[in-house]
Amino acid sequence: MKLSRKDLITIDDITKDDVVKIIEISEMIRMKHRNGELFVPLLGKALACIFRKPSTRTRVSFEMAMFQLGGAALYLSPSEIQLGRGETIADTARVLSKYVNGIMIRTFAHSELVELAENATVPVINGLTDYSHPCQILADLLTIKDKKKMLKGITVAYVGDGNNVCNSWLFAAPKMEMEFRAACPPGYAPDSKVVARSKQLAEESKTKITITEDPFEAVKGADVVYTDVWASMGQEDKAEEKKKDFEKYQVNAKLMAAAHKDAIVMHCLPAHRGEEITDEVMDGPQSVVFDEAENRLHAQKGILALLMNR
Repeated sequence: MKLSRKDLITIDDITKDDVVKIIEISEMIRMKHRNGELFVPLLGKALACIFRKPSTRTRVSFEMAMFQLGGAALYLSPSEIQLGRGETIADTARVLSKYVNGIMIRTFAHSELVELAENATVPVINGLTDYSHPCQILADLLTIKDKKKMLKGITVAYVGDGNNVCNSWLFAAPKMEMEFRAACPPGYAPDSKVVARSKQLAEESKTKITITEDPFEAVKGADVVYTDVWASMGQEDKAEEKKKDFEKYQVNAKLMAAAHKDAIVMHCLPAHRGEEITDEVMDGPQSVVFDEAENRLHAQKGILALLMNR
């Protein structure tokens, strides 16, 4: 079993069948892990992990995923490799392809990821860029399937910044026949080209995409309420400005009352408690935030097994 593409760049690049495969193999690997069964399809293989952005979940989940699948992960920061001293992305890709069986990169510019994938002969995985965060959304889909027992027909309401996570949801939801609504403050809507592509996918799958400035409109009757930090990494200088712009976009008990009574709450983490989400909601009975975080590990295993076990 393998994916239709060599790389995981965005969810728009892979097929619905690819997403289903990732979820199914992630569930299988998770079950084996919980039952204490050894499953090492990547024995003797190595993943290079390039981090231009610090990370908790991405680093730990990829390193543990490779370890538990029988392989090894190499942490590479810009200061530790020649990429930080002027070597080109293309040359780095060619060299690493001679040493390892896959490359994961977590960086700012999406163009760096694309150039890396174009020049690497091994699979390249998007660990996060400012444009897209596919691994997070694949873990989210795994979590929603766990909790709701289905994906088709589920309504996801995203409240906050129209960022990389929102972009990835816009690609994923219509592909999986889910309704997606995003509530963003004026000036913080998701990428217009991503929205246009999402609406095209929604038309094909006969579902619906809504972009609004009203969080209550987005959340009304939703099955999943999702949020993210207001100021992403690299936007620290805008944090105070964003607090003012986003003050009406907090996921709190009042907003949750508008959702379906069985709605679940999700957050990709790290959370700035008291800003985009309250303690009451994040620690409440509807929250699946920490199950979602655990599923980063299992979804990463599914991705790695399908891309690197060739």
